[in-house]
Amino acid sequence: MNLVPLSIDSIHFGQPLPFVLRGADGTLLAQKGYIIRNRDDLKLLLARGVQLYVDTDESGESHRAYVAGLQRMLIADTNIGEIASMKISAVEPVERNRPNTGPADWPELQERATKLLRFPQGGDFGSRFQALHEELLRHTTQTPDATVLALIYLSAQETRLYSATHAMLVSCVCMLTAREVLNWPEAKVLTLGRAALSMNLAMTELQDQLVQQAHPLTATQIAIVENHATRSEALLRQLGVADPVWLEAVRSHHHRLPGPLNDKTEAQQMARLIQRADIFAARLAPRATRWPMPVTAAMQASYYDEEQHVDAAGAAIVKALGIYPPGAFVRLATQEIAVVLKRGPSATTPRVAVVMNRSGMPTGELIPRNTAQPSCKITGPVAHKDVRVQIPVTRLIAMV
Repeated sequence: MNLVPLSIDSIHFGQPLPFVLRGADGTLLAQKGYIIRNRDDLKLLLARGVQLYVDTDESGESHRAYVAGLQRMLIADTNIGEIASMKISAVEPVERNRPNTGPADWPELQERATKLLRFPQGGDFGSRFQALHEELLRHTTQTPDATVLALIYLSAQETRLYSATHAMLVSCVCMLTAREVLNWPEAKVLTLGRAALSMNLAMTELQDQLVQQAHPLTATQIAIVENHATRSEALLRQLGVADPVWLEAVRSHHHRLPGPLNDKTEAQQMARLIQRADIFAARLAPRATRWPMPVTAAMQASYYDEEQHVDAAGAAIVKALGIYPPGAFVRLATQEIAVVLKRGPSATTPRVAVVMNRSGMPTGELIPRNTAQPSCKITGPVAHKDVRVQIPVTRLIAMV
């Protein structure tokens, strides 16, 4: 271990640390990828007079940037006092911090999310998690309909990578709803998205197993499922997450707290929204013992609370996605079956493309239809199992 002091002034609030943060004696203070949100968070680390240090043996690119800075100062004949006072900076090198601006590669994201959530113990979990969340945030912000389409469509047929696909769908639905319907501030939207993405961290592998399991759960499996929220919170703490709102939202995401969102704390609001999106997304996915539910049945389960009253969070999700969200299949008045591509001017008039003609045969080409016209209006949902055609998700997204 080779510790060098960290310049506190160089820490960028709200961005993941590019290295592990330690105390003068090498004590772990924050994992790589941990986010120091503001000066109050920083004060917590410094509360006992702790000086922040970085181990150059584990700091990777940041240490190389530090050494390069020293070399530039020497070449420029910088005053020896300035060189002696130089400290490693908490700024990720520019080439490593360049955002990915290309279209979503959903199969790659499914694989990446699965590896991250099944095996979160690695030292670089924080940075990998942050990168995945930022990419989902970008797609949800820039191409919300295509993002929802891809994740709902994939969820209805996914068993091998179920848990990661489910987590990404819940995270994106929550962020979309919070931003477009609830008008939450962006910082709150980001925390919500992170909490939703990490809600099942302690049982990801088991969740993927249960989707394909035909026999009833064992006593051990039941225990893991029942306490997974508490265990996920504890695991996040071990991995360096210190945001109390994020942690409480994960811990509480299965609590039954119906009622107005405004009567709840910030973390409870997030937990309730995550819970309703979780219910919706879970019913869309297949199991070894059942087919995926039609989208309207999944929506209804989210829309009504435990007392069969309209749920505030569930209603917000329905308002954000529409009754027939992108990725769902519907039957038209023409007796054709179509896939929903994009939300429309109303909850019942999305943009669609026909995939099966009135005789039940695949059309080959995706044929756009205007559901606002009476002759092409939607008459109801179609279960995924009844659509006898496989369409690459990239082809669907290209139509949005």
